Amino acid sequence: MRTAFDFSPLYRSSIGFDRVFNLLENTHQAFDSWPPYDIERSGENAYRVTIAVAGFSEDDLDISHQPNLLIVSGQRKEPEEVEYLHRGLASRPFTRRFELADHMKVTDARLGNGLLTIDLVREVPEEMKPRRIAIATDSAPRTGQVEAKKQAA
Repeated sequence: MRTAFDFSPLYRSSIGFDRVFNLLENTHQAFDSWPPYDIERSGENAYRVTIAVAGFSEDDLDISHQPNLLIVSGQRKEPEEVEYLHRGLASRPFTRRFELADHMKVTDARLGNGLLTIDLVREVPEEMKPRRIAIATDSAPRTGQVEAKKQAA
């Protein structure tokens, strides 16, 4: 499924928005519904992703964290000598991608009762946080500017 929008004209007049356009062009991936998952906010800067992975073991799952991207994939190893009369449990391989905001870190990953739980936290570096700038009152004339004018004359 492709989007009906062509974003190429916007590339000519914008700089640094490539990631946003890629997100919009890849929205078809958001409609893939297997395996089911939940995303919850557990604090001001804390999030939890829970993915239903019944039948998958820790060895069958892989979690990788790249800048602004969390990738969870699973490939179940099937025993060769099993003959199924009915196959109702989904065990097909999957890859689930989550676009992450800047400064997101994976803090924990657990598997229990068929649910893979991944905890994330946003840790904004101190130099990136907003800070208050003090405003000084200027009651004395600026000597630096006056001297600059005298030198120019």
